[in-house]
Formats: sequence, C-alpha cells, structure tokens
Amino acid sequence: MTNAPTPLDDCLRLRRTIVDMIHTAGSGHSGGSLSCVEILWTLYNGVLRYRPGEPAWGDRDRFVLSKGHAAPALYAVLAAKSFLSESELPTLRQAGSILQGHPDMRKAPGVEMSAGSLGMGLSAGVGMALAARLAGKDWQVYVLVGDGELDEGQNWEAMMAAAKFRLGALTVIVDRNGVQLDGPVAEIMPLGDLAAKLRSFGLGVLECDGHDTDALGKAFAEAGRGGPRPKAIIARTVKGKGVPFMEGRSAWHGKPIDDEDHRRAIEALEAGQGRGY
Repeated sequence: MTNAPTPLDDCLRLRRTIVDMIHTAGSGHSGGSLSCVEILWTLYNGVLRYRPGEPAWGDRDRFVLSKGHAAPALYAVLAAKSFLSESELPTLRQAGSILQGHPDMRKAPGVEMSAGSLGMGLSAGVGMALAARLAGKDWQVYVLVGDGELDEGQNWEAMMAAAKFRLGALTVIVDRNGVQLDGPVAEIMPLGDLAAKLRSFGLGVLECDGHDTDALGKAFAEAGRGGPRPKAIIARTVKGKGVPFMEGRSAWHGKPIDDEDHRRAIEALEAGQGRGY
C-alpha cells in the first residue's frame, strides 16, 4: 500500500517539471516560477471553479497570471489538471509551440489573458469582474501579481477602480518574494507597509505564508466570493523556492539553467521529497 501524495509532494513534482522545462528550453524564468507554485496549486485544488475539458465554460472562475514570466509554473499546473498534455511541456519557448515564454490565450487552453508587459493583468481582472456583474454571473476573478510588478502605476489605478466599483468578485494575490529583476524590491522600489497601502486603496487585506498550502487555503476561504469590496492576499514567498542556490537571488530571475545547474537543482528537489524543503 502506498501513501497518498501530499501537497508538498505535488509541489515538489511541479518544481521539478518547471526546472526541466526551463533547462530544455535553454531560457525562461525560474525564480518567479518557483516562488508561486503553492499559490497556483492551492487555487487549482479547491478554490477555482473550472472544467478542464471545457476551458471556455461560461461560468468558470477566471485566473489571470499578470506576472506572465512565471508561465512555466502555470503550464505545469495546467498540465497536471489536464488542460494541457504533459507531452507539450518540453516544447516551452520553441517555435510553433502553444507554450510561449509568456502565456498566449489564443494558443494555450486555460489561459485567460495573454501576458507580456507587467502591470496589465489587474486592469484586465477589473474588466472581467465588471463583466460578471453586467452579465449577472457569479464567477470570481483571481489575479496573481509580483511584488516587483507593483512598480507599475497601472496596478494602483486598477485598485482604485476596483474599490470604486465595489468589485467583490476580484481577488488580488501578491507573490511577495522580495526580489525582482535587478535586486531586492526593498532597494529597487521599496513598498513599505504593503498591507497598509492596499487597505488605503480600498481593498480588504489578508496575509499568509505563500508556501503553506493550508494557510493559503484558509486565506482564500476567508477572502470568500463576492462581497462589498475587492480583496488582496499577500503571500510571503521565496524567489527560487526549493532550489537552495537559486533562493532569494535576483540572478535567477531569468537565467538559463545549464546542465550542471539542472543536475544540482534536481538533486535538491529529490532530496526534499518526503522530508520537506
């Protein structure tokens, strides 16, 4: 008799898939993909309402990956949930592949918004939440942004609009890994008391450990569906989580994974299997 896989086991497997994809492609963004694995795992394991065999189902919840460079993490989860075939994953970033370096909603099933330039996803989420109200639907909209992405002023304009229109169907998740392309967020563009800032823009705010699936599940449950105002969940994470030599290092924002780094990363993830990170 074998033990059922735990959330940790599932997330370690997703991390190995991400590392394999980026290594095979010879390019990609490992740091921010590895930091959001538990967030995506939790969303697709009991929070989001969806039908893998009918990705355009009208009453589905919408998930927007605004930090689109974390596409490998989204693709790994979509494959695990049967939106994509596992055989497509090694084609990441190859010419003709449906799995582009940033998600393309015209090509990959389950992708709600084509991402590229940072800062646009939250505005799209506002539009989706307004569309739900106009259509008399109860779908919920979840938008994942990076903390470095909050440098973009468009995010704050979108939050103002979300509060003004009382969009309780909108939940913003901040991947608070503290590191962006050029270095620590606190040095590049300090966010200060992020929770206080978000509250001042009219959002209900929750905070949790972004690598604890139980804590994430409780945060999503407390945020709920609908209600009188938009919500934000600040998920505290580690850039490059699960691979010690990548953790917390801006160099691994988008550095290719060569053969030796791939070997080391897989060894670290295999060592974590069954005993934690």
